[in-house]
Amino acid sequence: MNIRSKIKFIGLLLLACLVFFGTAHAAEKEVVIKLATLSPEGDVWAKMLRALNADVMKKTENKVQFKIYAGGALGDENDMFRKMKIGQITAAALTSASLSAMFKEINVLQIPFLFQNYDEVDFILKKMDVFFKKGFEDNGYILLGFSDVGFVYLMSSTIPISSVADIKKTKVWIQEDSNMAKAIFDAAKVTAIPLSIHDVLVGLQTGQVDVVYAHPTGAISLQWFTKVKYLTNIPLAYVAGAIVISKDVFARLSPAQQAILLESSQRHLSQLKTIARNENQEAIKVMVKHGVKIVNPSKDQIDEFRKLSDDAMGRISGKAFSRTTMNDVTSQLINYRKGVK
Repeated sequence: MNIRSKIKFIGLLLLACLVFFGTAHAAEKEVVIKLATLSPEGDVWAKMLRALNADVMKKTENKVQFKIYAGGALGDENDMFRKMKIGQITAAALTSASLSAMFKEINVLQIPFLFQNYDEVDFILKKMDVFFKKGFEDNGYILLGFSDVGFVYLMSSTIPISSVADIKKTKVWIQEDSNMAKAIFDAAKVTAIPLSIHDVLVGLQTGQVDVVYAHPTGAISLQWFTKVKYLTNIPLAYVAGAIVISKDVFARLSPAQQAILLESSQRHLSQLKTIARNENQEAIKVMVKHGVKIVNPSKDQIDEFRKLSDDAMGRISGKAFSRTTMNDVTSQLINYRKGVK
């Protein structure tokens, strides 16, 4: 090899090294995932997100980390969804109602009286896992995993609510843009008052609303339980929680980092599920200790609530969620209850 050839060879080698190390450096670029949640600091969801962040940072050598905005610092869940759409944040921990804005079939999980217990919830989430994940991905999001918010109960600051007739005597709060709840209250011929989550406590204090609905730990963390006197002992509907991340941001991670994020998220969310279920049970005890009275409707009164819900769901089926998805979920549950897996 002559001198000129050697110089050319060395030059090409140096260029190849620069390209290799430049590419490797780019692959190791830090990714900060901006995540918002309504959960206040100290809440089980907020604690889980902090633990998840520490886990991901450790396993990626600080190359991937979350910047967490807790306690509704960036607004309510509708605000979070809008901020995700424009890229102001890149991830969020959301409940079913807001998740359905990303993929409407999630609404099926919120059908009142759909689930009889948590075993049925776990069964359906496992059966529908691939379907839900594909639905989110097709709409530009990656579902990192589900966990529980819990079952929702009616709570009243004025009279005990044991029947549909009782609820017609009150001023009922409805979450803004909640088509599911609106359909039920419309069927009951109840004019519900829309308020943001942050305005409900003031609404209870001023008498703007008398009746709210929430999972027990939520009622405590939001301080609603200090303004209510009665809790109707009917688990009306299940509310799921999940972490979603922008598909574009997820694609910026290396395959190894993606695997770490998915595994860590699902593990922490699974652990949270056990904690959340226990804390919801304890939350009811705390509420009772603080003077909230438990109202136990009769079977006939519960059946009246069920019929009302069935009528409402019949009206929005095909709009809030597809009939195909509803039929799939209900048939799966029927088989599960019969012992057919």
